[in-house]
Amino acid sequence: MEQKVAELKKDINELETLLKQAERQKVKDLLSIELRRLVSEHVKLEESLKNEIVTIPTKNVSTPKRYQTKINNYGWDQSSKFVKFFVTLAGVHTIPLENVVCKFNNKSLELEVKDLDNKDYNFVINKLLYAINPESSNWRVKTDMVIINAAKVDPTNWSHVTEIEKKASDAKQKPFDVDKSGPPEDGLMTLMKNMYEQGDDELKRTIAKAWTESQNKKNQLDI
Repeated sequence: MEQKVAELKKDINELETLLKQAERQKVKDLLSIELRRLVSEHVKLEESLKNEIVTIPTKNVSTPKRYQTKINNYGWDQSSKFVKFFVTLAGVHTIPLENVVCKFNNKSLELEVKDLDNKDYNFVINKLLYAINPESSNWRVKTDMVIINAAKVDPTNWSHVTEIEKKASDAKQKPFDVDKSGPPEDGLMTLMKNMYEQGDDELKRTIAKAWTESQNKKNQLDI
């Protein structure tokens, strides 16, 4: 369009020169009409050129995908008012405070740390041993660490962090109840039953296998 405007300007200049040189009125009238037409077209083109919006294409810059990392390691302590959790994260104090958020429920908590060295971190504890008070709980960011203060509902001393840990500990410490008054095989059956009910998956598979082999041998002897 700029080239067309420049060419029109040249045509206008040449017509103006010819108009000054013309002697006959009819020729002057014809040149004047053409000159006015070209001037009008020139003005319109200049206005269009001024109002034209030049769009510069921009490159699509894709935001790098952040990795999701689950935090499993932590330390803990307690006072009469709080159960404190210590989550170590190198450089966590260098990111904006709004990137570190902890959510509390009456029996759980969840810490989210966003965009730390292009990673998002998540720390969750469910089924806490006792209820906590979400409104009174808080968290603080320290050098390379986040401290979570879960407010106790009552000052009871926590022996474990979660209900699951407490049950597992109790199961290990509970003695097997074996009735020694009956036949030896009854006592053995009771012992195996208790071990099966209180054991983990691996122990249950071992007991089931031993029981199956024992029954097979007994059946062979009875034949």
